[in-house]
Parts: sequence; structure tokens; C-alpha cells
Amino acid sequence: MKIIDAPSPNQNERKYPVDMLVLHYTGMEDGPSALARMRLEEAQVSAHYMVDDNGDVYQLVPDDMRAWHAGRSSWQGDVDLNSRSVGIEIVNGGHNVPLADGSVPPYTRAQIDAVIELSRAIIARHNIPQHRVVGHSDIAPDRTIDPGEHFPWAELSDRGVGLWPDMPDEKQVQEQAHRFPTLTRGSDDLLVARLQDQLKIIGYGIEMSGIYDEQTEQVVSAFQRRWNQAFVTGIADPLTQLLVEKVCERHVANARGAADGAVR
Repeated sequence: MKIIDAPSPNQNERKYPVDMLVLHYTGMEDGPSALARMRLEEAQVSAHYMVDDNGDVYQLVPDDMRAWHAGRSSWQGDVDLNSRSVGIEIVNGGHNVPLADGSVPPYTRAQIDAVIELSRAIIARHNIPQHRVVGHSDIAPDRTIDPGEHFPWAELSDRGVGLWPDMPDEKQVQEQAHRFPTLTRGSDDLLVARLQDQLKIIGYGIEMSGIYDEQTEQVVSAFQRRWNQAFVTGIADPLTQLLVEKVCERHVANARGAADGAVR
């Protein structure tokens, strides 16, 4: 892969070794505008890499330095994720620059192929566990929604980037529905506590309140943007709860394997 140097002044020293990969969309009109902003000192923002819509890859910050892309965020109890992660910005207007019909613009084929190739190289270079490959909305669900519910997480997982659960079919969801009554704002019972606990195990920053509050709704929406993309509502329907359970199991298994040096 050819990588184009485009140094940004917006970087400093890391405090921790790299063990995360964070994917974003730029949310701007085009690649040149996003690249210029991340190279502007006054903007105080950057990423390690930017992938343009034609598949071109730019490097703004060396991997061994701390880029400024994650902001206030947390994952699996860790904070200062800028110090722990490599950040990739993907050129896409997202929800900020929708198409004429109001929909979010699709990612291009060249772009996704480049993101996968780049991500696989970063994961291998830094030995990043798959359960620590995340989207910006995963680590900051109260303030970000990128890379969006139109990002092809399932394909990335199929090609070695991030985790994806075994998706249940409609019959399986119906058979399990009795275990997962729909949870909405104000719900207050042991099922909410179980859901919050599983989301926390996956990595989301969530308080164990036992109440389906605003924070829980935000975290559920972030989960859905990644794993239940056709139903981004903040409502924990049976399918969402079943997927939370499956993703939690996958994350626990991957974390255990990574700790044993067997699974990445």
C-alpha cells in the first residue's frame, strides 16, 4: 500500500503502548478540506491516517506519536484513548453532509478496501486484539455517531478487522423473545441491569444504574449503529438484546484469548 506523507503539527508523546484502533468519518465536504483541517495547528485535531474516497491513504502522525482524534472517550475502563490508539479518518460526509434525499453518503469500494488493508497492517504491527477495534461512536456514545450505521462493519470483520457476532435469523429471535422483553426509557428491573452489565463488559462507558436512562439509551444507540444497523433507535428490542449477549460472549472470548496470546 502506498502511503502519502502529509504531516500534521497536532501531535504529542504517547503515555501508553498502542492497543486500540479507532475508525472515524470526517463529516466534511471532501478529502482536501478534511486533510487541511487536520493539518491546521489552530484546529487542534488530527488522526494518524486519512483514507480518501478514491482509496488514497495519507499519514499525518507517526504511529508512535499521539494523534488527537478520540477526544473525551473511554473503552473497557481505559481513558486517554488518544495515547492508546491509532486513529483512521475516512473521508465521508456522514450525517453532517447528507445526500440530496437526506440519506448518508455511501463509502466507496476503493475506500473500504484501503481501510481494510491499512487496518490489517496496523492490527498486525501493534498486535491489537480484535475486541479493541472500535468506532468513534463506541468510545464516545454521548457525543459522536461516526463512522455511522452505513459503515460496513460485517465486511470488515469477515476480512479480519473487528468482531462480528453470529447473526440470528427471525425464527431464532422469536424463540428467544420471551427472554428479552423490549426495554425503553424508564424501564427499571433486573433485565436493565443485565443489559448494562453486558454493555460494560463489551467496553462501553455506562453507569450500572439499573434504570433505562438517557445514558443507557445513548449507549444502546451506539451499539445498534455497529451491530444492529437497521434499528438505530436507542430502544432495546429483543434482537438488540440478543446481539448484546452474543457480542459480549465474543468479546469475553477474544479478551481471554488475547491475554493467553492465542487469539487476536
